[in-house]
Amino acid sequence: MKLNLTTPIVFFDLETTGVNVSHDRIVEICYLKVWPNGNETARTMRINPEMHIPEAATAVHGIHDDDVADCPTFKMVAKEVAKDFEGCDIAGFNSNRFDVPLLAEEFLRAGVDIDLTRHKLIDVQVIYHKFEQRTLSAAYRFYCGKNLEDAHSAEGDTRATYEVLQAQLDKYPELQNDMGFLSEFSSFTNNVDFAGRIIYNSNRIEVFNFGKYKDQPVVQVLQRDPSYYRWMMDGDFPLNTKQVLTRIKIMNKC
Repeated sequence: MKLNLTTPIVFFDLETTGVNVSHDRIVEICYLKVWPNGNETARTMRINPEMHIPEAATAVHGIHDDDVADCPTFKMVAKEVAKDFEGCDIAGFNSNRFDVPLLAEEFLRAGVDIDLTRHKLIDVQVIYHKFEQRTLSAAYRFYCGKNLEDAHSAEGDTRATYEVLQAQLDKYPELQNDMGFLSEFSSFTNNVDFAGRIIYNSNRIEVFNFGKYKDQPVVQVLQRDPSYYRWMMDGDFPLNTKQVLTRIKIMNKC
């Protein structure tokens, strides 16, 4: 089924040095941009992560240090990528839990101001798991009737994710062909920050989701224990988490 788009949508996939959102870096990014009129443009870029690519990561995506030694750093292409993503809905496979949080960290490290929370985020893996509970390769085989020959290449995974979402809309009539609906349907959490350190409770109040102040309102904690803010800002938390915490602090004059 053709996607019912009112704004462009970007399907994207990252290959990285690992799975730690705070510390790992992008080594390859691919994104496929689809316009409401059906036009498509695709781009794949290798990225120099400015760190060693662990052998365990290379075993997954096949990218070695030498392959990216002469490639641009993410900071060098960040503004260009942000421009391509700006004003678009964003989709991926396991993207809400990994690709979007890591991309947000890379943008922050590069000093590029793009608020990904303002975009509709559609995670095709969540839709798939709610119905079938499998992997991307299995999803591609199940929905599209084809084998994913180039799994774990960013370009192959990105194109497959786009095809799977279209096939899901054909298969499940209860899925609305609307990016707002799909964004809400494919969200597992009420995260305020991408890492889920701060979440919304049932009353839509921002609360901590870890540690000694778990489930307590962030504003109340910052007012009662101002040192907790500094502890988090100095701690090993994602930049996006620190950004969200600072926003809450400033907005509520804590």
